[in-house]
Amino acid sequence: MNFETLRVQATEALQTALNWLVSPQFYAQIGAIIVAVAVAYFVAQKVRSRSGLFSSAPDDGPLLRLRQWLYTCRDLLFPVFTVLALAIAVELAQSAVGAAWLVRIAQGLAVVGVLYAAINRFITHPVINSVARWVGIPLAALHVFGVLGAVVGYLDSISVEAGNIRLSVYTMAKALLAAAILFWLGRASNDAGQKVIRKQEAFDIPTRELLAKAFQIALFLLIFILLLQVLGLDLTALTVFGGALGVGLGFGMQQISSNFVSGIILLIERSMKVGDYVDLGGDRAGVLQEMNIRSSTLRTNDGRDILVPNEKFVTSEFINWTKSDLHHRCEIKFAVGYDTDIHQVPAIVEAAVKQQPQVLNAPEPPTCRLLNFGGNVNFAVTYWVAGVDTFSSPIQFHIWDALKAAGVKIEPA
Repeated sequence: MNFETLRVQATEALQTALNWLVSPQFYAQIGAIIVAVAVAYFVAQKVRSRSGLFSSAPDDGPLLRLRQWLYTCRDLLFPVFTVLALAIAVELAQSAVGAAWLVRIAQGLAVVGVLYAAINRFITHPVINSVARWVGIPLAALHVFGVLGAVVGYLDSISVEAGNIRLSVYTMAKALLAAAILFWLGRASNDAGQKVIRKQEAFDIPTRELLAKAFQIALFLLIFILLLQVLGLDLTALTVFGGALGVGLGFGMQQISSNFVSGIILLIERSMKVGDYVDLGGDRAGVLQEMNIRSSTLRTNDGRDILVPNEKFVTSEFINWTKSDLHHRCEIKFAVGYDTDIHQVPAIVEAAVKQQPQVLNAPEPPTCRLLNFGGNVNFAVTYWVAGVDTFSSPIQFHIWDALKAAGVKIEPA
C-alpha cells in the first residue's frame, strides 16, 4: 500500500463523511437520539420520585433484602431506559428516513454505559472491578459494535511457531487474562482451604500443616496445567523442553529446592510445629508463627519476625523448648557475704520463689543449693515453669526483697 492509495482512501472516507453531515437522514438520527435520551431521563426521574422502591431507602418491612437491592439499582434506571428508548428510536428512524446506523451506534454506547454503571455499583472488589472495567467493557463494546470477531481474527493472525507450538498475540492476551483470574482464584482458594484444614481438630498440628502444604502445591500445579490448556499447548510437546528446564533449574535453584524439600521433611518428621518456642542461638529465638514452602517465621519477644530458611532447621542445631514437654527447669545464681548465716539462705529463697504463681511444685519444688566458696558464697536456686521462662525478673525481685528483709546482703558472684 503506497501513499497514493492511502490518499485516495482518505479522500473517499472524507467525502463519505461530508455526505453524511449534509444528509437529512443524519440530522434526523441526531434528533431521534436527543429525543430518546430526553425521554429516558424524564421517565427515570418520574420512576425515582413516584415509585416507593426507588424514592427512599427501606429499613424495615417484608422482603427487606429484595427492596434494598432494588433501591441500589436506582442509578441504573437512566442508562437502562436510554437503551430501551434508543431501541425504539432505531425502528422509528429506519421506517421514517430509511437509515438508523447512527442511532444504533448510540444504542451500543448506551449498552456499554449500562455495563459500566452496573460494574461500579455491584462489583466492590478492587481487582475484579478493574478487570471488569478495563477488560470486560472493551470486549463488550467490540461485541456490541460487531467487530469482536474481526479483532480476534487479526490478533490471532499475528503469531510465531516453533514445531508443533503456535503462539499468537490473541493466545498470549487470553493466557494473561486467564493467568490473572486463575492465580487470583487460586490464592483465594488456597487461603480458604488452608483455614479449613487448620481448623480440623481431628488431626494434630503437624499433620494439618502437612495437609495444608500438600493442598497448596496441588492447587497451584492444577492452575499451571489449566493455564497450559488455555494456551492450547500440547503437553507432550513440552517434554524435552521441560526436561532441559528441569536440569537448568536443578543447578540454578539448588538453594530454593533444598529449602522446599527441607520444609517437607520438617512437616513429616514433626521436629517442630506452629506454636513451638524455637531458639537458633544468639538473639534468634521466638515462637514459630508459620511454616511456608521456602522459609519459616519466628516471632521474637520484642515483636520482630525472623524469616529462617527451612534448610537451617535441617542442617543446623537448634533448641525446641516446647517440642514434647512444656515443663522446663530454670536457674538463678546469686552470692552472699561470708558474714552471713548461710544455713538460713536456702529456706528464705525457696519461700520467696514459691510465691510466684507461675512456679510449679512438680516435677520438683524450688530448690536452693550451695554451689561453692569463692570471692563470696555462691548459691543457685532452681525451679520449674510451664513454657518458656519469662518470669525470672519478678522472681529475682522476690529473692532480693526476701533476703533484704532477713538482713542478708547480696554480693557480686
